[in-house]
Amino acid sequence: MSYNSYQNHQQGGRVHKQPYNQRESSSNFQQNFDHQLASQDKKQAFRRTVDHGNNMARWFIEKSIGVNTRHQQHIGAVRPESSYLIDLLPSLAYSSSFNLNRRNNKNNLGALDLETKLVHLSSNKVKHSINTVKWTPEGRRLLVASHSGEFTLWNGMTFNFETIMQAHESPILTMQYSNNDEWLLSGDQNGTVKYWQPNFNNVNNITAHSNGLRDIAFSPNDSKFLTCGDDSMLKIWNFSNGQEERTLTGHNWEVKSADWHPDLGLVVSGSKDNLVKLWDPRASQCIATLHGFKHTVNTTRFQPCGTKRLLASVSRDRSCRIFDLTAMKDMLVIRDSETDLSCCAWHPLHASMLTTAAFNGSMNHYLLNSSILDSNDAKKGNSSFQTASIDNVHHIPYAHEKAIHALEYHPMGHLLCSAGSDKTARFWSRARPNDPMAWKDAVYTDDKIGAWYYALNNNVNAVMEESSG
Repeated sequence: MSYNSYQNHQQGGRVHKQPYNQRESSSNFQQNFDHQLASQDKKQAFRRTVDHGNNMARWFIEKSIGVNTRHQQHIGAVRPESSYLIDLLPSLAYSSSFNLNRRNNKNNLGALDLETKLVHLSSNKVKHSINTVKWTPEGRRLLVASHSGEFTLWNGMTFNFETIMQAHESPILTMQYSNNDEWLLSGDQNGTVKYWQPNFNNVNNITAHSNGLRDIAFSPNDSKFLTCGDDSMLKIWNFSNGQEERTLTGHNWEVKSADWHPDLGLVVSGSKDNLVKLWDPRASQCIATLHGFKHTVNTTRFQPCGTKRLLASVSRDRSCRIFDLTAMKDMLVIRDSETDLSCCAWHPLHASMLTTAAFNGSMNHYLLNSSILDSNDAKKGNSSFQTASIDNVHHIPYAHEKAIHALEYHPMGHLLCSAGSDKTARFWSRARPNDPMAWKDAVYTDDKIGAWYYALNNNVNAVMEESSG
């Protein structure tokens, strides 16, 4: 027997055959290596990412060399086939408020940015209901606040879990970043407000309300902030020293929502007493009361872009009202015949795009300028003026299994996050060119491959109805 075939080692009278052990360990290693490769391939196959860097960089390069500087992108230029993916520009390129040639805005390019596709579902191992979510100012992460008082950070591109921390001792009901992106305020069920730095270092705590704190809003210059709560009061605080400056009283029940106008000295609040009130924050006076709703007002939000003269409010009477601040009357009334509405969100770049969510887990996208009033009706005056109404441009019936409590658009406008009572946060994106299912995600068809699709909605075969039009 040759020395190269075996190496005999005398140990206690036993002879060990080394090459056989080497072949066995090599075989085991190869099996483990193949198993790891197979598992990695499997994970990569189901991982869906959203890359918003390339198209943004390409658009800025085109603008710097004088391409597409005065004309809007045409709708047909991005739809014919998949190779036109390179021409899919960021949301800012399609916003009517950014383009210089307004005459090209006869086509509402907000239709290109409707978030119709489910990208990812994120949930903690220990699941709790989610009341509010916020994108970090730079848009790299999503901050989720749960009913357990925990902050959870999710990656904004690959949607991986990053970290979790115990922020409050009671359920977190609201969060708000300052306009200069340097501070985060959070409010909980005990009425406590906490100051957070961008690295989530807690620097101050104040007891703002005697009961649950429902909403927080910063003033335009961030020197003050507004809180509202279940004690039926709104309070204005000095941000620097945390001292209360004014108390706005006038609601007769819990105040569910409040917002501070980004430009005007105007505050809005919505309450369980069915009223929406407009306030002057400097005089602590109610300057107008809107009586259109017949049930609890859940969310009130000022328009963040465009003319910034519209106010959206949703209520449990299954309606959403768009109030015109210049005319001081309702411009649109959007009615949902299925269930009560829970929250709404304006698109950060498209002034006419509004998204509403309901207690049955459904979502609707609206383009407010898709309905044009007849010129003869407009000339009749206020006495015979009928408030307009519009239909949704896209409807997702089973966006969540249960009620949706939070809607939050990405600062760049290409992603939408929703979260609610089913203890999950879901990411939605716009469809890609030549996508045959652009308006109907695979989750909502009978072509579900694998149990993952059914598990999204508690094993319900959530199939969208075919539209008649």
